[in-house]
Amino acid sequence: MMKSLLIKDTTMSERAQIVREALGSDTDCEGIDLSDMYDDYIYGTKELADINREFSQKHAGEVLAGEDTKPKSGCALK
Repeated sequence: MMKSLLIKDTTMSERAQIVREALGSDTDCEGIDLSDMYDDYIYGTKELADINREFSQKHAGEVLAGEDTKPKSGCALK
């Protein structure tokens, strides 16, 4: 069974490792460091689910049906 990713169940160093592993080696996306997006999780102020939900809400509708789903910039969230 997978270990909980909740802030209450992890240490700051574990959360930093979780983010590093999830993002892989290339965290730069069009000049934005994606790891910065997860600082609130790493420092224990916001859960991963909340950060991802906010990102999804902010960027909803940016990809239209029928468009090529490959990122044109070589940058994509996994």
